[in-house]
Amino acid sequence: MTTADDIAKVLEQERALVFDTFDEDAAFAIGSAIRERAIADKLGIVCSIVLWDRPLFYMTRPGTTADNADWVRRKANVVKRFQKSSYRMVLEQLPREDRLLPEARALPPEDYVLAGGGFPIRVNGAGIIGAVVVSGLPERQDHAVVVAAIAGCLGRDAAALALEP
Repeated sequence: MTTADDIAKVLEQERALVFDTFDEDAAFAIGSAIRERAIADKLGIVCSIVLWDRPLFYMTRPGTTADNADWVRRKANVVKRFQKSSYRMVLEQLPREDRLLPEARALPPEDYVLAGGGFPIRVNGAGIIGAVVVSGLPERQDHAVVVAAIAGCLGRDAAALALEP
């Protein structure tokens, strides 16, 4: 699987995983699904679900640190600024390994990071209103956890939308 294939698949995910409505109950359902998976698979992750005006859900599991809380904030900022998943941003910036956005963007690294795990909350008729973010695993896995949870809550086939291993 090439980077171009991964970008195409992430674009497919972003187009398919769109909500008709999104509220606190939807955030709780997605967050709870991520928490249940984290417990079942013993994943040390943080999950944050935010709208641009307020947080809706936050959870952390053993094995995480205060750094993970900062990573979810920075990943959410990338989703908000660029209106796409943070993993797609990573793929589009390869082979950049420093996790920083290009200097020409003039975005402070303390607020923005190139790391997968942030996925846009897109609502029909409203656009991107927030983000679901996971931190604690390798970025491709962070992204996969979020996509699977959103797909499940929307009744979509998570396996069909998954990136190749």
